[in-house]
Amino acid sequence: MSADRELRVLVVDDEPVTAEAHADYVRRVRGYTVDAVVLTGADALARLDAAAQNGSPIDLVLLDMNLTDIHGLDVAHRIRQRGHSADILAITAVRDLQIVKAALSTGVAQYLIKPFTFPTFREKLENHRMFQLNLSDTGALATQSSIDNALSALRTVAPGKLPKGMIDETYTSVSAALRESKMSLSATELGDRLDLSRVTARRYLEYLVEMKQAAKSPRHGTPGRPEYEYRWLS
Repeated sequence: MSADRELRVLVVDDEPVTAEAHADYVRRVRGYTVDAVVLTGADALARLDAAAQNGSPIDLVLLDMNLTDIHGLDVAHRIRQRGHSADILAITAVRDLQIVKAALSTGVAQYLIKPFTFPTFREKLENHRMFQLNLSDTGALATQSSIDNALSALRTVAPGKLPKGMIDETYTSVSAALRESKMSLSATELGDRLDLSRVTARRYLEYLVEMKQAAKSPRHGTPGRPEYEYRWLS
């Protein structure tokens, strides 16, 4: 997958206001575009079929579990039966553990419980994009490292696991920006992209280096004090 390709999202929720709110959230996340908003499972399956036939398949389905016509679990199962490879992000108020387990077994990659904030939603999509980019870098054959990196991208950093003073949302944004960059970035360049100070950007970049997710090297040919640049390790 090209780093600058927009991923197509199908929003599925039987509440029109909620569905449009989720679509608006998608439009606020860089690298994603809303393909369609539908209110039923039948319409979701029809749209997936049509998109595939048109040569513009859906990349991600935001799927509510409690639809009026078909349960979300059944929709997820039928998506796979029809041969669609779209990833599925369950967005639901359902907390029952058996439903969660069943959702994961039918191919749901992530599970987001309502209500949630936009930063939480954005983190899920950014993690999904990193997952896709990690897999696309492997070529025809995957390595153990590429598989591990792809799967780790879907995991949210648990609160309290980051060093004191670091924020989960900023960590995710810095990781995504560095991962998607076609070239190495300095702390200043990354800070400009994300509206962060150089000091803040450098702290998160150094943490990525410490976690073996990024590499650091001196940038030669720059006047004044030595400058370092950072690149994502795939």
